Amino acid sequence: MEEDLIKKAIARDVRAIEALYDRYAPSMLSVCCRYCGNRDDAEDVLHDGFIKIMQHIGGFKIRSDGSLEAWMRRIIVNTALNFLRSRLKEKNFVDIVPILEKIDFHDEEEFDPEEKYLRVDRDRIMEMIGELPTGYRTVFNLYVFEQYGHKEIAELLQCSENTSKSQLSKARAFLRKKMNELVNKKMSPTYEKV
Repeated sequence: MEEDLIKKAIARDVRAIEALYDRYAPSMLSVCCRYCGNRDDAEDVLHDGFIKIMQHIGGFKIRSDGSLEAWMRRIIVNTALNFLRSRLKEKNFVDIVPILEKIDFHDEEEFDPEEKYLRVDRDRIMEMIGELPTGYRTVFNLYVFEQYGHKEIAELLQCSENTSKSQLSKARAFLRKKMNELVNKKMSPTYEKV
């Protein structure tokens, strides 16, 4: 069925294009939100990415189940990265948030993940990722969700591997701090669910 949709989309069948969009837009929008940090920009990136997908779908070769989604995801991620690059004033994204460089994110308190972190719902974690500074968020997404290595990230973002490692470390520390704050707030006797 997917193969038929692809063939029809290549032939510019409007219903097939709409069906592909309806099937994959929600998951691709999630990818865009992780990179962009807000829904408006994410929707713009999804739109631009889907146009690129339709422009190049004729070159797509079905290899296995899920290969179309993986192919589309690569285009969406590259579109998001291009969008972020266009937003950066300087070529090297490391200096986007110099104030955060001075903050010590290492928390002395140890938490048992089984007891505390698992209580943080997925939507809130995605919000926290969206709150990361652009450089941290970009490296975190590429490393954690796209499973790129630091060498690949460095090539994509035109930075050093050490910069990639540093940004990932800071992103994790930033998220750890946010989760600690949320968990401590939830465990507070005065906490009320909204």
